[in-house]
Amino acid sequence: MPTPPRRRTPFGPRLGAVSVFAACLALLSPAGAEAAARPGPHPYPALQQQLEGLVRAPGGPPGVIAVLRDGRGSRVMRAGVADLETGRRPDPHDHMRIASAAKAFSGAVALSLVDRRYLRLDDTLRERLPRLPRAWGSVTLRQLLNHTSGLPDFAQAPAFVATLGADPRHRFDSRRLLDYVADQPLRFRPGSRYQYSNSDNIAVALMAEAATGVRYERLLEALVYRPLGLRHTSLPQGYRMPRPYLHGYDVSPPSPPEDVSEVLSMSGVWASGGIVSTPVDMTRFVRGYAGGRLYGPDVVREQRRWIPGAASEPAGPGRNDGGLALFRYTTRCGVVLGHTGNTLGYTQLIAATPDGRRSLTFSVTTQINQAMKPDLLQELRAVQENFVCALLR
Repeated sequence: MPTPPRRRTPFGPRLGAVSVFAACLALLSPAGAEAAARPGPHPYPALQQQLEGLVRAPGGPPGVIAVLRDGRGSRVMRAGVADLETGRRPDPHDHMRIASAAKAFSGAVALSLVDRRYLRLDDTLRERLPRLPRAWGSVTLRQLLNHTSGLPDFAQAPAFVATLGADPRHRFDSRRLLDYVADQPLRFRPGSRYQYSNSDNIAVALMAEAATGVRYERLLEALVYRPLGLRHTSLPQGYRMPRPYLHGYDVSPPSPPEDVSEVLSMSGVWASGGIVSTPVDMTRFVRGYAGGRLYGPDVVREQRRWIPGAASEPAGPGRNDGGLALFRYTTRCGVVLGHTGNTLGYTQLIAATPDGRRSLTFSVTTQINQAMKPDLLQELRAVQENFVCALLR
């Protein structure tokens, strides 16, 4: 029987996890087609055992759900529970925080606008966002999308961390998040090195708004949700989760798990990590996004100019290389493209083959990254690689 969670209090003593979050925040097909699992006997008993092993591991997630999709249908695999209080099982229609996988959505918006010639990859912050610091002016949209901009990370700014620590549900002005680092120089010459930064995708969303005169949330609806049939995906400003949802937990033994699903306001991450979605919608998204269905071949070619060794946070399975808001995961069984993410209570992987025909959505209900749980991350990546192998075979 799972250990019941301790009642979550927004300002309780364990909210040191919020500061860790702030510091480490780096952190498809017709409707309904992916919703049902393929009937018949379980084809992957070893994979099921590995999911159950993740749930039993010290510091492991109370729940995990994976959706494998190929040309014949979907296979939903899960272990543990969606809610420790009720014991309900994870469901592919449950809402969840997708964390930095939201960066793929801002990439989808920006690249769709490049395809439509509202933006160019060589557009600079000086041209599109002249109110930002002059020292940042030469940074291009391309460099923002592949994390070679050198922008300082607002999520690590002392004033941002202090505000979040004092009130995790603080309502930030999402379009002013870069103000927290506006007094800082670039970390390096733009284009000279890779460094994952949450500031990059805030700037991407602001450039999209500046180019179109349309709010980012509406651009998501028009350019991503509607074309890919995403009916249960949103970018909230507050801390509430749509029902039903996968509860996210802070798992820090020997303390019992603490429900942290609704601790943080998403206004403080916005285009860099604030999207809420479901495994069904994320399956549709990654099949369309990784498969290059949102824009033409010229843009796809630019998106897939890889930076060797560049990894999302946390790293995905196999060897990681970075493109424009997209990562290549080269496993022992082949290549998939996608994105990862982690935030308080959740860790995500979305991946698909380059043609978008096969996909994997892999969601766990606790935060796992190199800084906080390196051993568990190593185990998670190994399990994810085994799922990719099952997908490709």
